[in-house]
Amino acid sequence: MNEIKEKFAGIYPATITPFTSDNKINADAMLTLMRRNLNEGAKGLFIGGSSAECFLLTPEERKQTYEIASELKGETNLIAHVGAISTDQAIDYARCAKAMGFDAIAATPPFYYGFDSASVCQYYYDIYEAVKMPVIIYNFPGNTGREFNLSDPKYRELFQSPAIMGVKHTNQVVYQLERIRNLDHSLVVFNGFDETMVAGLALGADGSVGSTFNFMLPHYKLIFDTYKKKELELALEMQVKANNIMEALCSVGLIPAIKYVLTTQGIDAGEPRRPFLPLNDEQKKYLDKVIAENLITGQEA
Repeated sequence: MNEIKEKFAGIYPATITPFTSDNKINADAMLTLMRRNLNEGAKGLFIGGSSAECFLLTPEERKQTYEIASELKGETNLIAHVGAISTDQAIDYARCAKAMGFDAIAATPPFYYGFDSASVCQYYYDIYEAVKMPVIIYNFPGNTGREFNLSDPKYRELFQSPAIMGVKHTNQVVYQLERIRNLDHSLVVFNGFDETMVAGLALGADGSVGSTFNFMLPHYKLIFDTYKKKELELALEMQVKANNIMEALCSVGLIPAIKYVLTTQGIDAGEPRRPFLPLNDEQKKYLDKVIAENLITGQEA
């Protein structure tokens, strides 16, 4: 394992953005959550991603989340998601994260408009050239609508270039994770869907970034550690339990559900930003039951 892979390998919560009752970022709750996750064994923190409701935040608020997390610089690995439709905006976020001492940056590809592969690649090259930090590609085609077709020579060149440090593969097609890794074995590859962690590890992922890690990191840390010890059947059993929870979360709304569960655990996560809606009582009762039946806290091991 090379030095960069060794530094970043492990599991990272995709930290949520807690809000106060007046819809402001709750810095104290965010810090409390991040410190709890680190104490539970997280290798680092992924700040400002989808779970953070990044595209529902103002540019000033996105930078505020970097500032809050920067209190932990030097204590852990900090990865800032800086993706935007505009290259200039992404560079602005990247410069901010670098100035605040982040260890790495990640970016979704530019979306909404039908950018061709040359435009998408240039976006990543421009970010890299502007801040002199290689980028982790945040590959999330289900949300961005942007597929990285690895038969396109422009994309193959991008993944093999100094501009790219790694990939956060939030794609149910785990076959592509292995193909990306095969392009350049020096890339740091993160599995990005919680429910495919075991499959991602089996196909060579160095670690995992997950939204549900915010409230169930001990469960996933056990999956990760158990898989690494080659206790594959036990790892799969725990993945199934995690997937039972994920299925329930997604059926009621993932982001609102995560915030609800965190609040029940003593983290004042607040309500999600509209147009997300908070859970109703029936949904909360359903989640409580599924989580009670499936969540592993770490004490069971």
